[in-house]
Order: sequence, then structure tokens, then C-alpha cells
Amino acid sequence: MHDFVFHNPTKIIFGRGAETQIGAELKAVGIGNVLLLYGRESARQSGLLDRVIASLNGSGIGFVEFGGVVSNPVLSHTREGIALARSSGVEAVLAVGGGSVLDEGKAIAVGAAAEEDIWEFFLGREVTCALPVFTILTLAATGSEMNGNAVITNEETRQKYNIGSIHTHPRVSILNPELTHSVSPAYSAYGAVDAIAHLIEAYFTKEGQGEATRLQDRLVEGLIKTIMEDAETIKKRPADPEARASLMWAATLALNGLTPAGVGPYTFPNHMIEHSLSALYNIAHGAGLSIVIPAWMEWYRPRNPQQFQRFAREIFNLDDGRAGIAALKKWFTGLGSPVSLQEADIPAADIDMIAANAHGLARRWEIGEIYPAKTIAEILRLASN
Repeated sequence: MHDFVFHNPTKIIFGRGAETQIGAELKAVGIGNVLLLYGRESARQSGLLDRVIASLNGSGIGFVEFGGVVSNPVLSHTREGIALARSSGVEAVLAVGGGSVLDEGKAIAVGAAAEEDIWEFFLGREVTCALPVFTILTLAATGSEMNGNAVITNEETRQKYNIGSIHTHPRVSILNPELTHSVSPAYSAYGAVDAIAHLIEAYFTKEGQGEATRLQDRLVEGLIKTIMEDAETIKKRPADPEARASLMWAATLALNGLTPAGVGPYTFPNHMIEHSLSALYNIAHGAGLSIVIPAWMEWYRPRNPQQFQRFAREIFNLDDGRAGIAALKKWFTGLGSPVSLQEADIPAADIDMIAANAHGLARRWEIGEIYPAKTIAEILRLASN
């Protein structure tokens, strides 16, 4: 096992009705006013926003509302939020919603505390400070509630880039699984795919293998099997309380830094490629991942055949790595998530353009030599139909 440092400062409050505690949590750490960030009107229509505001009022916490965050959050709206946060003098950001709202909230928190334009940080400038971030999660998927990562799309350059910092870890994240009961079947499926994608990146690409990483492998495999079971239950019974609760916590654990601790260097190639799909075509992130993952697995399998054989055996009780890839692809299909560019109406003629866009992020992540544009195009052609 490799040496590592694991530091996750996020406090999780998990349970029914937990959103009513947000005012008290803010007051306890001396926050007096917040930017209340949310998406479209679902948070208001469901009554969630009213409960959050009641909690804020009950603890004497001032707030300025800023709604309108979209799926695959965009730079222009982020800049508007930063301007509002600065002009109103808020002390923290409270993000209420799914991963997109949380991601934009982190970006606003960085931009409001900095002199530089926020996009400079997505291009590589180090994040050295940010307003405190607090979250109330409504979708099990990204794990953004317990990590310092955020992804934003620049509509002008059509780049979907990320930041990551200890300064953008939420101070407190509230997870009430009941808030996910009304999530659509499609987005429930995409969330499960996203969580699985977070787990398999290090599982397949890590430096350490075999006996040295058996603990982490078992953590990953256990989470994947649990996510799959929960997703299948939710497809049949969307409001199943145990499945919703289990999936919500599993998605958090999938990207809070626990499972790859000690495995050595690893990469995130599936996310690197998918970010271009959602930046260029505004496809749901999980839907893009279910297209990319089987194709990437097919391309990558000869480079790590033993781990793919292990995956097939532990997840699907199969003896062959190729069969495991086929089984995962079939599972994505059964869940209702697309597995080809054709299913998502992305023209095969665009593959070279997509690959060139993705290679920009590959360079940003220092894996450009492993994934030149021609290799990314090769992977995408495996996903064409």
C-alpha cells in the first residue's frame, strides 16, 4: 500500500428532515448571512426552499437568493453569482440542490473571495481561499457534498474544466434521502452511473495492484454492488426509503477520497472524455459516462487484464473480463442510460472534434501523452453505435 494523507473536513448530517437544522449549524460557526443558491423551481415547488428559509429565519441568518443554476452549470451564471455575493457582502454560500448547484456554489465561493476572474482557477491557478460552503443535497450522484471538487462549463470556449481544493470542501452537508424520492427515473439512473464511474477510475488505472490494494478493491466492489442493487430497486419502487438512503450515502462515499487512499497514482480518463460530451452537447453527465465507460473499458482492458477479470468475477460472477464489460453495458441499458453516441444523437462525424476538445482537458490533467486526440477518437469510435 502506498503512503497517503486522508483529510476530509466535511460534517455530514444524514436523516429525514435534516434540512431544518441548517440555520442552527450556520449560527453555531458564526455565519450571519449567506448566498442561498438553488436551481430552477423544483426546490421551491417541493416546499424544500420554504423549510430552508424558515430554518434560516429561525436562527437569525440573513440570506440573498440566487436561483437558476442549470444542469452542467455555466460560467456566465457563476460570474453573476460571484458579483451578487460580493455586492451583498455574504459570509458563506448555501447550495441547495444536486451536484450542479453544489459545483457552482463552490466556484462562487472561490470567486467571491478572490481578485482574479474565476475562470483563471479552472485554468490552473491555485485556490488559496474561499467563502465557507454549506450544502443541502437533493440528488445522489456526484459526491460533491463531501469533496472539494467543482466542474463548470465555459460556454464561449466550450470547455468543461474543474477545480479542486481543501478550501472548497463543504463545512456541513445535509443529506435527507427523502429529498431524492421524486427524482426522475432517468436522473436516478444517471446518478447511479456517475457514482459507479467515480469508483472505477482508480480501481482500473491505479499504480498499485493485487494484494497491496485488496482492501480498496473490496471497498470499491462492495459500493458498486450496493449502488447497482439500490438503482434496480429504485427503478421498480422510486420512493423505496432504504434504497434511496443507501444510494445517497454510497454516492457520497464513492468520491470522498476514501476508496483510492493508498492505491498510488491514478487517472480519471472516463470523466476527461465525458466532460467534452456534456460541454458540447449538454448531455446529462451520467448519460455521457454510460456511453464512454464501456468503450474505454474495451480499449483499456488489455493494459490491465487481471483487474478486469477480477471486476467480472466480483461484480457479475463471470470468469472473463470481456464478459464483465458486456454485462456492465447491458446493465446500463437496462437502467435506461444510453450506451452509444448514436443513442444520444451525437454524430459520429463529430468524433475528431470531440477528441480535440477532450485532449485540452487531458493536457490540463497531465495525461495528454497517454490520451492524445487520436487515442480519444479511437475510444469514441468504439462508442459510436
